[in-house]
Amino acid sequence: MHNTKRPTFALAALAFLAASPLSFAMDAASLPTVQSAAVGSRTAAAPSQVQTKLDEYRETDVWGRIRSGYAIPDLNNALVTRHTQAYANHPATLSRISGRASPYLYHVVSELEKRGMPTELALLPVIESAFNPQAMSSANAAGLWQFVPGTGKDFDLKQNMFKDERRGVVASTDAALSYLQRLYTMFGDWPLALAAYNWGEGNVQRAIKKNQAAGKPTDFESLADLMPAETRNYVPKLQAVKNVIANPGNYGVVLPAIDNQPYFTTVDKTSDIDLAVAAQLAEMSLDEFKALNPQFKKPVIIGGAQTQILLPKENAEKFHLNLAQWGQALSTWTTHKITGARVSIASLASKFGTTPEVIRQANNIPAQSLLKVGSTILVPKISTSSHSDIAENIIDNAVVAFEADRGIVKRATSRFKTKAGVSKDSKRISRNTSSKRKQR
Repeated sequence: MHNTKRPTFALAALAFLAASPLSFAMDAASLPTVQSAAVGSRTAAAPSQVQTKLDEYRETDVWGRIRSGYAIPDLNNALVTRHTQAYANHPATLSRISGRASPYLYHVVSELEKRGMPTELALLPVIESAFNPQAMSSANAAGLWQFVPGTGKDFDLKQNMFKDERRGVVASTDAALSYLQRLYTMFGDWPLALAAYNWGEGNVQRAIKKNQAAGKPTDFESLADLMPAETRNYVPKLQAVKNVIANPGNYGVVLPAIDNQPYFTTVDKTSDIDLAVAAQLAEMSLDEFKALNPQFKKPVIIGGAQTQILLPKENAEKFHLNLAQWGQALSTWTTHKITGARVSIASLASKFGTTPEVIRQANNIPAQSLLKVGSTILVPKISTSSHSDIAENIIDNAVVAFEADRGIVKRATSRFKTKAGVSKDSKRISRNTSSKRKQR
């Protein structure tokens, strides 16, 4: 159990610590006025005795901060026992997920503390996405917090051809915590708020009304029989993760050390820049760069001054130093709108001095397909456009649509019919081949 009676000063101290200079840089986009005032006051004065008190309450790592902020009443039932035992039986699973979470947890916990929310909510992405920002569900829910497109739009998460902020660490965390706060205000109960996050607030409201009409209680466990299996297991799974994080040694789980300081900071993007160039300037591998910036869907990062990239502090410093000495173009991509019917990928590649494979890969164009009229695609820059960024109106409105290349289908059919007329044996072979194609 955690200490729920920590002195008020301690909570203030934690809030102060969470708003460190790096944290300010990281969060300036979402809270510019408040953050600027806080930094100004810190710069003016910081008495040594206050700092000593702050250090007394500073947790040694992020896991300690999570444990000390547990505030959702514990749940203890057969499902919790089952899920806790599952982690105990496979300790490497949670260890692996925790390692994947390490770049993100400091930020999530800091945001929860700023809002006065239970810190075990930082563990919710273990259930939602296994802390994989690229996770995509069968219902088209994406990112650490698994937002479906509609709910993402409700919380201003931009989704267009070039980026999907449901995958962005900072934007999606802000949206998820705002949504959870709204649900808690609606239901006045964290387990029900979590059930609504998984199942939808309308479904939880209907379940509550049904139990009320029957004179039954309306807490989470009393409503569980009305919930689908996924929701019925949702809160018990979170409780199971809480149990293991509280005492990992008891379950054979080894948690990665996560220092109680920001892992990343933000860097302002002043013009379009290729992902590969940004990673090179930051002296990071492309995979490492994408892990912090998974919202970018194309090989070029576009957008205005509001678009930022995340980098570890030391890599951000390298980025600025290398950028100052960079003597080449930052972006090698621009856009092209398809205005004519049946434009082949080969002809586009020839026009822009590249290969069909490059065009298809950059735009996720399926094989044996054509681009529909009105589609906007990425193409390599040519000399006449080498210094121009992609315009905002294109970013907001660009779409890509495909259709099957019926010429390829027709030619394949013609060859097939020619062979089929040679002999009875050939005809039999052709029918068999056709059958197999339909099965695939």
